[in-house]
Amino acid sequence: MANIAITHAKVRNWKAPAIAIFFFLEVAFVIFLALGTQGLNSTFVLTSKRGGVSIPAPDLVLPTFISLVVIGSLIGVAGVWQLIKGFKKVNAILISTVALAILAFLIWGTRGQSLNLTGMLASSIIRATPIALAALSGLYSERSGVVNIGIEGMMLSGALAAVVFASISGSMLVGILGGMLFGTLLGWLHGVLCIKYRVNQIISGTGIIILSLGLTSYLFRAIIDPNPALSYPGSAIPAWPIPILWKIPVIGPILFNQSPIIYILFILIIVTQILLYKTRWGLRIRSVGEHPKAADTLGINVFRIRYTCVLISGAIAGMAGAYMSIGAAGRFNEGMTAGKGFLGLAAMIFGNWNPGTAYLGSLIFGFFDSWQEKLAIMQVGVPGELLAMAPYIATMIVLSGFIGRVRMPAADGTPYEK
Repeated sequence: MANIAITHAKVRNWKAPAIAIFFFLEVAFVIFLALGTQGLNSTFVLTSKRGGVSIPAPDLVLPTFISLVVIGSLIGVAGVWQLIKGFKKVNAILISTVALAILAFLIWGTRGQSLNLTGMLASSIIRATPIALAALSGLYSERSGVVNIGIEGMMLSGALAAVVFASISGSMLVGILGGMLFGTLLGWLHGVLCIKYRVNQIISGTGIIILSLGLTSYLFRAIIDPNPALSYPGSAIPAWPIPILWKIPVIGPILFNQSPIIYILFILIIVTQILLYKTRWGLRIRSVGEHPKAADTLGINVFRIRYTCVLISGAIAGMAGAYMSIGAAGRFNEGMTAGKGFLGLAAMIFGNWNPGTAYLGSLIFGFFDSWQEKLAIMQVGVPGELLAMAPYIATMIVLSGFIGRVRMPAADGTPYEK
């Protein structure tokens, strides 16, 4: 125990000055951005223009140089305090200073120009949706003790199935259900391999990804794409504005004028939070993921709980794929998930296997995905390829554990034997 305490003390002694140095590096970055911005203004447009409807709001105009100096000063004060006394909740301060540095970059990028901030935030929620659904998918599976890295493959299969079902039936709802069905089937396959036959869960998930990549590419090229009746589901699912609320300036267009799948996502997050932490079934899921032997001793059917959770995981992954095809793009493209399943797993880890904070992680990735596109269009002087790296750099920072410790379920990835 004494050795463990010494080790933790050494880590704290190393981490405190390292975080202070990181703060000062952020200050240097902001000062560098401030050079040559005297006399310029950064304009953030808050008026929403979508579907031919304009919701007016006054523009937010900031003096670029002064704003950057203020942000740099705030981060600098945080760095000095961290060096002298240290913050008790350093992770929250660290995240706040990173957010300030991102804000500084946005202000610098819009110097002498304007950026529709409302549109970018609405786009962030749209882009975060498949990532958040993938995070929820992984959360259900891993909370019960089954690692599911095959989410990417389940999403891809769900995307193709949704297009086919929607094209044949002429109904987007049938398409979504078709995508969920195929995601569930792959979830069942993963469950059988991992729970019944105790196959290594990483290998099983990797196999599902490879299977989905090959099968969807072959079916799309050989059968679906040459047949318009199977490959044209119609235009993407339109946004459903919530009466009255969607006309609220700024907030309305961001939260209350979105795809119905996004509203379903919000409901799923709330339901999952309540289910996991306020119900008996949620307690059973968590106990199976933490200590399956003890759960079995108390009469809980470990296998049934794990199968159920993996099937739910597959269904949600299939919905995520359906959203990407018929919900957003209106068609299927080979490999269209483009790593969103893995980003979802990163968001799940960022959120410490909690629905609410996992969604926060998804929003971070969605924001970076949206901002790199907006700033590339504005030609801020930074190569588009470098901006495109932003979501993946954020992923590496999350997975590195630099922002704080995470604790996975104790029995996650461990097959259970009676």
